[in-house]
Amino acid sequence: MISVVVIGSGNVANHLILAFCENKSIDLVQVYSRKSTFFPDCLSNSKITHDLSHLVEADVYIIAVSDNAIAEVSSKLPFENKLVVHTSGSMPMEILDNKNQQGVFYPLQTFSKEKEIEFSKVPICIEATNEKDLQLLNNLASKVVDKVYSISSEQRKSLHIAAVFVSNFVNHLYKIGNDICVEKNVPFEILKPLIEETADKINFLSPSKAQTGPAKRQDTKTIEEHLNSIKDENQKEIYKLLTQSIINHG
Repeated sequence: MISVVVIGSGNVANHLILAFCENKSIDLVQVYSRKSTFFPDCLSNSKITHDLSHLVEADVYIIAVSDNAIAEVSSKLPFENKLVVHTSGSMPMEILDNKNQQGVFYPLQTFSKEKEIEFSKVPICIEATNEKDLQLLNNLASKVVDKVYSISSEQRKSLHIAAVFVSNFVNHLYKIGNDICVEKNVPFEILKPLIEETADKINFLSPSKAQTGPAKRQDTKTIEEHLNSIKDENQKEIYKLLTQSIINHG
């Protein structure tokens, strides 16, 4: 059994806690949070601490805090020569204090406390300074997800950029689409089957082959009419930029 301490109380921490609680081959021995907060019901109060100096012994310590706080938290850990990992997609492994063995345990997914997910489908990217620690992280990840990838900090940074494009930016486009619908008193739900089909299509086609729309067809009349109809200058600039990018890439 692998023993784990989770340090953090945000979205990623909560989903990790839930995944670990539900796995009988993982011993979630403790969770640290700076202040009282919501945790999954499966976590007993006796396993929660608000004092870093009270952290107990574990095989792996997972720091699941904001990127800006990782270095500070790792420097305050009251022990040495333990395996400490962070869950960031963009921060290098070396941001962790080198008084402990460094590693990365990065679940690549968009997490919200209010939304349950099938955690087994979340890919986890791991990294460590030695083969023994890498194997331990692989064993831990394999207990809760179907796919584990060993990648470098440089690869992970690029992957995180790609993730921002395909998730965060796309969600912002959903927000813009919703704003347009609200402005014209059209139900946003009409677009949901289109959103679902577009997302599902890349399970069968490459994104390049799945591309459709007026920019792909270079339908200049439609593009011009759209631009004339868009009054919000920010929306108009985004439309122009994405249209030109699609045209440039064929």
